[in-house]
Amino acid sequence: MITEIQSPLDITVETLKKILDYSSDEIFVLDAQQRVIYVNSVCEKHYGLKPEDVVGKYNSELYEKGYWKPSIVPIVFKEKKTVTIKMTTYLGAELLTTAVPILNDQNEIEFVVTTSQELQNYKSIKPEKEEDLPTNYQLNATPMTNCEKMKNILKVCEKIAKVDSTILIQGESGTGKGVLADYIHNISKRSNKTFLKINCAALPEDLLESELFGYTEGAFTGASKYGKKGLLEIADQGTLFLDEIGEMPLSLQAKLLQVIQEKQFLPIGGHKMKKVDVRIIAATNRDLIDMVGKNQFREDLFYRLNIIDIQLPPLRERREDIIPLTYNFLYKFNKKYEMNKIISQECLDLFYWYSWPGNIRQLENVMERLVVTSDSIIQQNDLPDLILKNIKPQAQYSLPSELDEAIEHVKKKLVIQAYKKHKSSRRVAKDLNISQTRAVKLINQYCGDQEE
Repeated sequence: MITEIQSPLDITVETLKKILDYSSDEIFVLDAQQRVIYVNSVCEKHYGLKPEDVVGKYNSELYEKGYWKPSIVPIVFKEKKTVTIKMTTYLGAELLTTAVPILNDQNEIEFVVTTSQELQNYKSIKPEKEEDLPTNYQLNATPMTNCEKMKNILKVCEKIAKVDSTILIQGESGTGKGVLADYIHNISKRSNKTFLKINCAALPEDLLESELFGYTEGAFTGASKYGKKGLLEIADQGTLFLDEIGEMPLSLQAKLLQVIQEKQFLPIGGHKMKKVDVRIIAATNRDLIDMVGKNQFREDLFYRLNIIDIQLPPLRERREDIIPLTYNFLYKFNKKYEMNKIISQECLDLFYWYSWPGNIRQLENVMERLVVTSDSIIQQNDLPDLILKNIKPQAQYSLPSELDEAIEHVKKKLVIQAYKKHKSSRRVAKDLNISQTRAVKLINQYCGDQEE
């Protein structure tokens, strides 16, 4: 016998949000001003952003920062009918996105609901023609990051790209020094000219010299009878990126100094100086000041290179970027090997707390291995022993044994974390789902600092 339901089931807003967070599809809701008023948690997988970082933002604001391309919202607002296109996120996810307008009695858009699912192995969907898209919507080439330190570095890059000063990028191996050098060139006035890169550690001294400065006809045994242009001459009017500059022999350092100071150089076997206008960006993972003190690096060259110094943080100091980068590499290698792997939350948590001594390059290599060797879902037992054996227990997991003490410990940690992130009692209250009055009280209690 079927029992008749006597009353409708009451579902709170919070319950509904929790249900939508379990959807495998991304769900956005925008208002009539094209402002995001709801998004489920899948957005972190696609854009590396948590829902609270998205809600309240305008669609154009997020689009112009390069989180996705093309943008479906202007199209649906123009046509006032359901639209489906292919989109690509900056992390590399390919999405089939549908936008549905909700119209009011005046036939004006009141809300727009968009749903996106990963295309993965479906390759037949073609993106919207570019001529059908608004011309003011262009993808921003700025490297995406959620780390404040990296955001500040990118702001500096935007300023220094406008001038021709030499730049020294320092950081551990695998932190992305070459990517940053390429970005600086692409936003500089030399962007339509050549960008060349040479690894100073990869070549012996005589070969490095000929690669950089070139040589004339008959300069040495085995030389081409026509001579050879060096990278400095080829990169004229453009940018030359000298990776691992700390490995450059002292004899070549003197010649490089002449290029920087006098904008000219002498090819091997040559008798006539050649003029060159090239911007030098150098990078190293070594301590050049220490090398100068040991007479392993020229002091005058160091100060010429160090006019603008950029220190790239290691991945362990920008943990906000670990999950977005993980998804970026997952999409990349799924596409490369025509796979459809997904990664478990358990693995993501371990990735977040691993120190990544090899930085971004190590993360990329690990993800390539996992996509190739794992089953459909990348699980903890798929991870290399190197990672599993070197994840240090975090202090936050060490709770007091007494229940009241444990509750107090967690409450204090949540309040401190929320206040460090938001610096606002109103936002802390929203983040922790408490009243603002209570948030102010807890901030005063645990942070020793009241909101201004």
